Amino acid sequence: MTLAKNYQKLQAEAFSNKYREVVAIQEVALEEPVEEEVLIKNHFAGVNASDVNLIAGRYFADAPLPIDLGFEFIGKVQAVGSKVKHLKTGDAVMGIQAGGGYREYVTLPAAQAIPVPEVSAEVMSMLTVGLAASIGLDIVGEMKSNETVLVTAAAGGTGHIAVQLAKLAGNHVIGTCGSSEKADLLTSLGCDRVINYKEEDVDEVLSTEYPDGINLVFENVGGKLFDTCVNHVAKLGRIVVCGFVSEYLQKETVTSPRIYHQLLWKSASIRSFLFSDFPEQIPTHLQKLIGLISEGKLNVTIDPKKFKGIDCVVEAMDYLYSGSNNGRVVVEL
Repeated sequence: MTLAKNYQKLQAEAFSNKYREVVAIQEVALEEPVEEEVLIKNHFAGVNASDVNLIAGRYFADAPLPIDLGFEFIGKVQAVGSKVKHLKTGDAVMGIQAGGGYREYVTLPAAQAIPVPEVSAEVMSMLTVGLAASIGLDIVGEMKSNETVLVTAAAGGTGHIAVQLAKLAGNHVIGTCGSSEKADLLTSLGCDRVINYKEEDVDEVLSTEYPDGINLVFENVGGKLFDTCVNHVAKLGRIVVCGFVSEYLQKETVTSPRIYHQLLWKSASIRSFLFSDFPEQIPTHLQKLIGLISEGKLNVTIDPKKFKGIDCVVEAMDYLYSGSNNGRVVVEL
């Protein structure tokens, strides 16, 4: 196979929340993989709220600039190093690596390339949103059956997977969202109670309909919604913090009683996580998630708005942060 001479990738030239001001497309030479490496042509890259954290330097503040952007990717092998035996040109693979997503080609150690049955945005999504939902609920949240589970930002990439996993485990699931279209999606996924916060007050609904509180909260939003979740967590309840997207672009100053005042009397707990800190759990959960997709038990919703090419990445990030997406936002490369 004849390889291209050059390819494009997206870089941040400075650390900033104002990502439009600091990102730029670079064209670089494409090099052959060395002994134990594999070269992948990316077909899809996932757009994540945490992309902003990478650009702002919250993950690798001491990294030399410029830094490459994006996380997960899926595509086909274009070339393999001389010592790579388990992969060949044309194989479908996916991977996750800081800086590996927003580029047309990525080179990485062959051991980190995950063989997959097909190249699809749905399968790729299991690397971030799928693992976050599965590990967050099962391992960090210690999810059981017959519990009341609340998922915030439930129609987003991670949230709509968490809703389905909680239902598959035999729980009553509440999901918050901000539009009628998102509410329709959550209803179609089996969510038992959908709260459109543009039309209903979340605190009032939880007070009226769930007086015994929420056993497990899978929290993605932060800010005032997080405070509401704390107020409504049940005795022995758990709040799992997956993210706080409401403050990624602008921090909020909080002047309220310390949180242990609400937690102690209910023996409740707050737990937070990055799924990357659970490497021993990743293979099992990834296999489970891909199996659920193949069995038709897990529906990965890809937002219908199309973004194609490296030059559309920033537009896709803007779209995600506008809150308009239903399910996962991806860029086709």
